[in-house]
Amino acid sequence: QVHVVESGGGLVQSGGSLRLSCTASGNIFAINVMGWYRHGPGSQREKVADITMRGDINYADSVKGRFTISRDNDKNAVYLQMDSLKPEDTAVYYCKADLWQYRYSDYEHYWGQGTQVTVSS
Repeated sequence: QVHVVESGGGLVQSGGSLRLSCTASGNIFAINVMGWYRHGPGSQREKVADITMRGDINYADSVKGRFTISRDNDKNAVYLQMDSLKPEDTAVYYCKADLWQYRYSDYEHYWGQGTQVTVSS
C-alpha cells in the first residue's frame, strides 16, 4: 500500500507566496515522476508541474517564472514553491506519484487527497 499526503495549502493575498509539500510512503521500490495538479472552480484539472527521478522538469505555461518544483528522492518528497500568486491560482492542489512498488511490479499512479490554495484579490 502507498500513501501520498500533501500539506501547505492555505489562504494568501494576491502577490503572496505558499510552499506545498508532498510525501509518498509505504511499499515503494522507486518513484519515477512526482507532480502537482490543480482543480480550480469551474475548470478542469490541469497539470501544474512535474519532475522526474533524474530531475527533468515541466511547468504549465500559466505558472512558468512564478512556481518552482523540487524533489528530495531520499525522502520520497516533492515541493512546490508558489510565488507571485494570483487569484486564478485558487484551486485544490493534488500531488501525484508514478512509481513501482516492487522491482518488477506494474507501473502505478497514486494521488494525494488534495490541499486547498485560496488567493484573495
